[in-house]
Amino acid sequence: MIGPRVLEAALRLGELPAYLYDLPALDEHVKSVRAALGDVELYYAVKANPDPELLRVLAAYVDGFEVSSAGEHAHVTALFPDLPVALGGPGKTDAELRLPHHRLHVESPNELRRLLATGLEADVLLRLNPGLPVEGAALTMSGPFGMDEDGIAECLPMFGDRVRLRGLHAHLASGLEAPQLLELARALLAHPYEEVNLGGGMAVSYVTPHTRFDWAAYGAGLAEHARGRRLRIEPGRALTVYCGHYVTRVVDVKRVRGEAYAVVLGGTHHLRTPATKGHDQPFTIVPTGGGPGVADEPVTFVGQLCTPKDVLARKVVTTVRVGDTVVFGMAGAYAWNISHHDFLMHPKPAFHHLRA
Repeated sequence: MIGPRVLEAALRLGELPAYLYDLPALDEHVKSVRAALGDVELYYAVKANPDPELLRVLAAYVDGFEVSSAGEHAHVTALFPDLPVALGGPGKTDAELRLPHHRLHVESPNELRRLLATGLEADVLLRLNPGLPVEGAALTMSGPFGMDEDGIAECLPMFGDRVRLRGLHAHLASGLEAPQLLELARALLAHPYEEVNLGGGMAVSYVTPHTRFDWAAYGAGLAEHARGRRLRIEPGRALTVYCGHYVTRVVDVKRVRGEAYAVVLGGTHHLRTPATKGHDQPFTIVPTGGGPGVADEPVTFVGQLCTPKDVLARKVVTTVRVGDTVVFGMAGAYAWNISHHDFLMHPKPAFHHLRA
């Protein structure tokens, strides 16, 4: 699963745990995504991973960045002052409504009234929460996100010369394959707006990490649906997840009531994804250890935290010894930046970038 170039680099890292980002792999992946999308605008959702080196690779291919806070806005605009920024997210403060942007994603009629009260100019997309059925999604963005059709209707009379309506924004779900996303796009494009941001949500499989979202089919389908309209997407996880690796070391192997456990340095306070999504984080073991271990049996990999939820992978059949190096893959999105770093105050991981 994890190539020899990354595994060789992982063994040179020194102190562990550490994150290792494969920048050439990211460049190759995003380049292919960009080619598949044709005229569809590509923004990167910075919330997935704001690492500056990753953003520098992405900047060569994206049309802009989607940010969801003043902190993300400051981070991105300092790095790329000339690239467009779309500002989204619920609960924007008055200060955030005043931030310079290419597009502002408005979440409610009240937020629009507050924007108008600033007296500033703005180009707005109204975030629609249309209540469409979304089957098989890993996460649905319903409830407080965006507005229903009544909220949209309440907003329409408020627009004028200073605050201009440009179209719709809709991010409905995560974890969908191309046919599902295209079906949602078809329904959303029934609305008569010339500009539509379809959000992200492209499927990423931690069970079969070698599979990829069908960007070619998605790009071709969007071109068919566009009919001359301006379309934009803003993926996050599906762009950067594959380039990231969390490298750690086994410090203990033990058996409790018949079940084998491998305890590694670090844990879900560094890599929260498997705990939040309830999956086994894919990994490769490099046999660098000579301590006690187990062979060819189910092993649960846990971290150093004082909680039974600190599980990275559960009952995976493998061989592992104390001192072995474990390289967890698919750690390039919603990993370090979404984790509870300071719980138990363990040392933070190092960060390394593989460039060739």
